Amino acid sequence: MQFGIFSIGDVTMDPTTGRTPSEGERISAMTQLALKAEEVGLDVFATGEHHNPPFVPSAPTTHLAYIAAQTQRLKLSTATTLITTTDPVRIAEDYSFLQHLSDGRVDLMMGRGNTGPVYPWFGKDIRQGIPLAIENYHLLRRLWREKNVNWKGQFRTPLQGFTTTPCPLDDTPPFVWHGSIRSTEIAEQAAFYGDGFFHNNIFWNIEHTSQMVNMYRRRFEHYGHGAADQAIVGLGGQAFMAGSEAEAKRIFRPYFDNAPVYGHGPSLEDFTAQTPLTVGTPEMVIDRTLSFADSVGDYQRQLFLMDHAGLPLEMALEQVEILGTQVVPVLRREFERRRPEHVPSEPPTHASLAAQGPDGPHRQVVSSPVAIAREEEKAAREQEKVSAR
Repeated sequence: MQFGIFSIGDVTMDPTTGRTPSEGERISAMTQLALKAEEVGLDVFATGEHHNPPFVPSAPTTHLAYIAAQTQRLKLSTATTLITTTDPVRIAEDYSFLQHLSDGRVDLMMGRGNTGPVYPWFGKDIRQGIPLAIENYHLLRRLWREKNVNWKGQFRTPLQGFTTTPCPLDDTPPFVWHGSIRSTEIAEQAAFYGDGFFHNNIFWNIEHTSQMVNMYRRRFEHYGHGAADQAIVGLGGQAFMAGSEAEAKRIFRPYFDNAPVYGHGPSLEDFTAQTPLTVGTPEMVIDRTLSFADSVGDYQRQLFLMDHAGLPLEMALEQVEILGTQVVPVLRREFERRRPEHVPSEPPTHASLAAQGPDGPHRQVVSSPVAIAREEEKAAREQEKVSAR
């Protein structure tokens, strides 16, 4: 199982000092956290993608390439690649290039973004978010799998004989996750292609997370990619740890209470009861995280948000150190102890995908989820007519 951290790259004032880091300091802090993740034995560092203040990660491939040059084994990912407002041609070439620079240590998570004003900045309409995500991703898959692409769609100019440069490393596109919190259409999309589904459940209760993940699992099996429990699932999480629960709450409370992402709302106690946020001891984080599998089944990737809410860099680095040295070793052992042999222990890697060749799970799909759904609806209507005769 893979464990790691992700950052949304927010520039937030430290409420205990009143100091706000500069954008440069925040970018440097994210880099240092990624390097610390590798140092303490974590598997993954993922960055968000945002194009509006107070966030800094507007160029994920630039940042991940910089981190790749300073690491040896860390897997580099995105917590969101904006498939709606970023041209699929740009995504195809940027991430193929990153594959080559990192020797294949890259995958990415497709997301729609949840900030309305960003869409018109890139010439898009948020009301078309779902259709954009479906059409753009289907094109992206073709760009990664065909040498000469002829294409015409609804949301961008047509392509005539287009070739992605560079092509994916070893002609093997990176593994893709689809991230969603509440959109069943995105879970359906992930299942249709046999891709991974990541539920970033940091603001949601486990019952909602379970519904979304299990819907994806059922549809994954429906499309013939394997048994439902073999579907590739990732979860988000949040934690702040100290020697005792009381100490952890004392230190973290001012950050929680003033954080723009969840401050001035539910109390810390209510929020930790209703969401995966765990504020307490490493043992509490272990117990809480292990319980996720009881609701969503055995899964393959767990990422933690550790540098949010204005925490100073030194404190965030300490949290990653605790995560890597005290929490994750126990989680690895316990998750693997309970995992059935037929269930994948980790997501596909570049090496495993390349070894499977063109007939593996990254094969070309000639139709889209929308077209397939229409055909299924048509078949169902025809069957109803037959039954009514």
